[in-house]
Amino acid sequence: MRPFNLSFIDHVAIRAMDVQQSVNWYQEVLGLSRADFPEWKNNPVFMSCGGFGLAIFPANTSDPEIDKFSKNSRIDHFAFNVSNEDFELAKAHFERMGIEFKAQDHYYFHSLYVRDPDGHTVELTTSVRNTPAHK
Repeated sequence: MRPFNLSFIDHVAIRAMDVQQSVNWYQEVLGLSRADFPEWKNNPVFMSCGGFGLAIFPANTSDPEIDKFSKNSRIDHFAFNVSNEDFELAKAHFERMGIEFKAQDHYYFHSLYVRDPDGHTVELTTSVRNTPAHK
C-alpha cells in the first residue's frame, strides 16, 4: 500500500546554454506555450502544454563541462504522451521541419525521440495496446 498518491508529473526542469533558443525550439517544434510568472523574472522560463510543465533555467557555465551524452547522473529523457493521431501528426511535423528523430516500437507503446538545442532527449509516446498495468 502506498503512503500517498502521486497524481502526475508536474514539470521537468532543464538547463539551457541559450534559454531563448530553447524557448523558441519548444514553441516551434513541440507547440508548448510560454507561461508568464512576473515574480520569477524569467528564471526559470516556464513552458506548458496541458497539465505538463517545463522549467528552462540558464546553464551554469562556471561548472565543469559534463558529457551531455553520459548515462551516469543526468535525466536520460522526458516524455510527453500523445494520442495515436497526434503521434502521426508529430512525425509529419518533424519531417516538414527537417527535425531528425528516431522512432521505436516498444510493443505496448510507439515512441519518437528528438533532441532539443542542448541535447536533452524528448520523447513523444503513444499507447498502441493495453498494458499489463491497465488490465
